[in-house]
Amino acid sequence: MTAPRFFRTSLSLTRRLTLGAGLVAVLSGCASQGDPVYPPSELTDIDASSSLDTRWSTGIGDGLGRARYPVAPARDGDRLFAADARGLVVALDTQSGKRDWEVELDADVSSGLSAVAEHVYLGTRNGRIIALNQKDGSEAWHARVSSEVLAAPQANRDLLLVQSTDGQVTALDRRTGESRWTYTSSTPSLTLRGTGTPRTINPVTFAGFANGRLVTLDNRSGEPLWQQQVAIPEGRSEVDRLVDLTGQPRLTQDGRLYVTSYNGRLLALNATNGELMWERPLSSRKTPLLVGDYLFVVSDDSRVIALDAGSGDRLWENDDLTGRWLTAPAFADGRIAVGDHEGYLHLIDARKGELVGRTRVDSSGISVAPVTDDSTIHVLANDGSLETLDVSP
Repeated sequence: MTAPRFFRTSLSLTRRLTLGAGLVAVLSGCASQGDPVYPPSELTDIDASSSLDTRWSTGIGDGLGRARYPVAPARDGDRLFAADARGLVVALDTQSGKRDWEVELDADVSSGLSAVAEHVYLGTRNGRIIALNQKDGSEAWHARVSSEVLAAPQANRDLLLVQSTDGQVTALDRRTGESRWTYTSSTPSLTLRGTGTPRTINPVTFAGFANGRLVTLDNRSGEPLWQQQVAIPEGRSEVDRLVDLTGQPRLTQDGRLYVTSYNGRLLALNATNGELMWERPLSSRKTPLLVGDYLFVVSDDSRVIALDAGSGDRLWENDDLTGRWLTAPAFADGRIAVGDHEGYLHLIDARKGELVGRTRVDSSGISVAPVTDDSTIHVLANDGSLETLDVSP
């Protein structure tokens, strides 16, 4: 792995190259002697009580590219939408894998996909936002934002919220692409490669930034309603002071908000006013997963941790996969599904924390989270191999 996949900087080219060499050890997991900071755990035999059976598989163009853009698939009903980094977008039937349509865009895709109602939304390296019709893949509209987009655009009833790599959040009319407002945060000189994904509901949007701050924005105007410093920069080097919020806040129906941060904390907040409910020291760049009263988090050293969502008490911790660069977690019929850097998909019992299933999808590795629906798991590997699996029993 090489550092450019994990960081970006707005400094001069000379300093960028210098930082890049130093960051190989820290951000890509390679120490100066060549040993990983988090040595990948060797896989051992498990007592597999769950099986993973392939329903269908296909290839999606050239995959995520050398930079491994986070072009995660999206599912809406009985259709799965997937893309590669060069601009191929495909709609597939979730049952059979049959291609309903495919289109070639004239731009490189850099963000995950969002599929909502009649449209599929995505972002590009040159700051375009494209809305495609789910029915046939034709372009409904396109718009321009301030810079490259790595986070999947997020829709509410009226707006499409887009967070770009320069720290700007742009609200677009979901039906026309017309710009409604923008909000700009301060951006440190050195950040992780990736941006937070906003969480939006009709009245407000929750957005996390590379400066470690979570901001709640009024969707009528883009004005901030409240802010919370989730992670505070500490340490002497710029690497030590990285505090990016690169996951997506998790919101509950009763108004609790869960936020992860790099080099920082896991917070539970009151979504109405930002009041702190509980906090835990835990570094994570991944979006947390909430299932009932369980909150699941993948830490930066790839431990999978389950906490009581109400109190923050740790229920279990699985360290069998440390150092394996796990994806964000997904839920599949009582199991937690995560992919790793060698292309394995792992299943963990959600209540007990024990490994209960494993299969290898592709040796190119898995870096985007699986997409799940009940006991069905869709997994996109880095080289574009897409596999749909059924979990049983």
